[in-house]
Amino acid sequence: MTPSTAPVTAPTTDTRSTKANGLVLAAFRVVVSFLFGCHGLQGFGMFGGIDGQGTPVPFGSFPGWWGSVLELVCSALVLVGVAVRPAALLCSGAMAYAYFVVHQPTGLLPLQNLGEPAAVYSWSFLLIAVLGPGSYTLARAFRR
Repeated sequence: MTPSTAPVTAPTTDTRSTKANGLVLAAFRVVVSFLFGCHGLQGFGMFGGIDGQGTPVPFGSFPGWWGSVLELVCSALVLVGVAVRPAALLCSGAMAYAYFVVHQPTGLLPLQNLGEPAAVYSWSFLLIAVLGPGSYTLARAFRR
């Protein structure tokens, strides 16, 4: 067949599914990283701070202040889609550390130790690190 007589076919289910997966993964990445960035800003006294009264984490303290810096910087990278996999892996590790060092000693289960957000963020960012950023990223736009 010549190109002019080739039949025109509709996109297959696989093609549409792949596009939808990339879009949903990108949306998941943006929402999770935005919320995580807000969590990081709490360490600097925003959104009620660490105590609901606007108190920031003391400057330079470990792990609180440095954790807030890491949360803010890495969530911004993941949000815009630059160096997504390493940044998401750092976010996942930071939340795993927070869960096991801060929350887990006070109770076995996340419902008992108030570690649900740390556990969910850790697994969410691990998913992003493994699956990638999705179809829409700033890095991909620059490559074009």
